[in-house]
Amino acid sequence: MTRYDDVKQLLRHEPRTWLITGVAGFIGSNLLETLLKLDQQVVGLDNFATGHQRNIDEVSSLVSAEQWARFRFIEGDIRDLEQCRNAMRWSVDRTVDHVLHQAALGSVPRSIADPIATNAANVTGFLNVLVASRDAGARSFTYAASSSTYGDHPDLPKVEDKIGRPLSPYAVTKYVNELYADVFARSYGFRTIGLRYFNVFGPRQDPNGAYAAVIPKWTSDLLNGEPVYINGDGDTSRDFCFVANAVQANILAAVTTSDAALNQVYNVAVGDRTSLTELVDAIQLELSLLGEIPKAQVVFRDFRAGDVRHSQADISKAQRLLGYVPEYRVAEGLAATMAWYKSTLTATAIDPR
Repeated sequence: MTRYDDVKQLLRHEPRTWLITGVAGFIGSNLLETLLKLDQQVVGLDNFATGHQRNIDEVSSLVSAEQWARFRFIEGDIRDLEQCRNAMRWSVDRTVDHVLHQAALGSVPRSIADPIATNAANVTGFLNVLVASRDAGARSFTYAASSSTYGDHPDLPKVEDKIGRPLSPYAVTKYVNELYADVFARSYGFRTIGLRYFNVFGPRQDPNGAYAAVIPKWTSDLLNGEPVYINGDGDTSRDFCFVANAVQANILAAVTTSDAALNQVYNVAVGDRTSLTELVDAIQLELSLLGEIPKAQVVFRDFRAGDVRHSQADISKAQRLLGYVPEYRVAEGLAATMAWYKSTLTATAIDPR
């Protein structure tokens, strides 16, 4: 039995109250689904800037009525401190035990186009949630950090204590999150853990919009017989990580009682690399197993500003201190993800709500 199995068994016998910021988003809604299935009480906060009502609705359809009754949703903005304070309460006499802070404006290109909006959500918003969590006496604060923090540091695989210069405003904001978390640990004794995500993918990741991630975007393009655009020569590689692995890392980080594990940042990935051309082929293969689709029309274009060439994580620290063991490799995650997209996407865009 893994550490994660032990933790899930513990939570089933000892329900707790959780806050998920960005609950209507891709990772947030997957966290919500898992926690409700573990019979936890969950407060969710989202302003629908990048999240969708359909994600929450889907979770509702996958849990029991009793489990769904344990969810309280607040439509609010992390840039508003009072709304963050309100989200820290399940009821008049019960505050949140664990905070899973996922809300952010993602995307390197978005941050280059609008650094002020990115800073407002990712720095001001982060600080608001951090302050509200500290003041409410939350038992833990786990936040979504980013592999973009490694910047131009050339070493592979990436280890947590070696970073370079940021390559985008987004990367700056995620590094600032780590600095604030560290200062709150040292100044206030407030326990925090940051999780540096490496290209997380899976069900409910939005394929629409100018800043869609490559897996949902390319899946939609392939299903609709549209060209697949690759930035660069196709040899660029990433450590793609299925969302269930990220969910595991969040829950393990939130409930850890190890002093050595606290106030740290951890890589969340599988410790492997997949090139963009390999990824297109893998997506095409998985979709073809679910039905006939047009052969991919791959179009190469210029490298994208702010992108790193290669990324791969060393996950040994998370394995050692958190008990993190990725349950899904890339192929297994793609199989589950393609099945979801095949059943969800049609020849037209999915409902944008």
